[in-house]
Parts: sequence; C-alpha cells; structure tokens
Amino acid sequence: MRRLRILLVAAVLGIAAPVLPALAHHGWTWTEDGFFELTGIVKEVFVGNPHATLDLEVEGVVWRVELAPPGPTMAAGFTEETVKPGDEVVALGNRSLDPNENRMKAVRITVGGKAYDIYPARVPAN
Repeated sequence: MRRLRILLVAAVLGIAAPVLPALAHHGWTWTEDGFFELTGIVKEVFVGNPHATLDLEVEGVVWRVELAPPGPTMAAGFTEETVKPGDEVVALGNRSLDPNENRMKAVRITVGGKAYDIYPARVPAN
C-alpha cells in the first residue's frame, strides 16, 4: 500500500511539474501592493499568449507593461489596433517587486483619454 501511495504521488508530481513554472509566472505575487501609474510612448504592442504586453519608453527607459491574456484584454476593447508605436499611453497597475526590473502589470490602460479596464475588478474606485 505504501509503495502504491509513493507511485501515485510521484505520478502526480511528474504530471504537475511542467505546469508549476506557468503558475508561478501568472498572477500578482510578483507585484507590489498599491497602485503605480506610468506614462510613456508605445514602442511595441502585442496581444497574444500567454498575455498581452506593451513596451513603453519612459524618459529613455523601456518598460514592459503586462496585460491580461488575449481573451480578457480584447473583451476590455483593447486590441493591437488600439495603439500604435508613437502613441502616448497611461498604464495604471502594480509594479514589479524587483526594483531593478522595469515591469508592471496593468489593470487599466488609457489611450487618448479612453480607458480600457483590463482587470475591472482590480481598478481602484475614484
């Protein structure tokens, strides 16, 4: 019986092991508490898997702004056609815990005065 339990645990861990890095990558555990606002110029936009991203130039430094996976990002009305390189964008969200990493996870993107609530449940009340 003990041997069967060990084999079962080993099998489950073997199946789950490839998934663990993906689980660690997603979510909010890598971000600071409290909101952070970043205004920059779009260098590149990508709406695809595993999640949409914007690269923004801010005072000569490129920041990676992560959005939601493509489905929720597009459901918020944000697509690759929403912005183009050279457009100014305001990103509201949570900055990386690593102070040396220019990366944040956005809950709202504002382009030309229009707000796209990527994570509406996380957008702060006015």
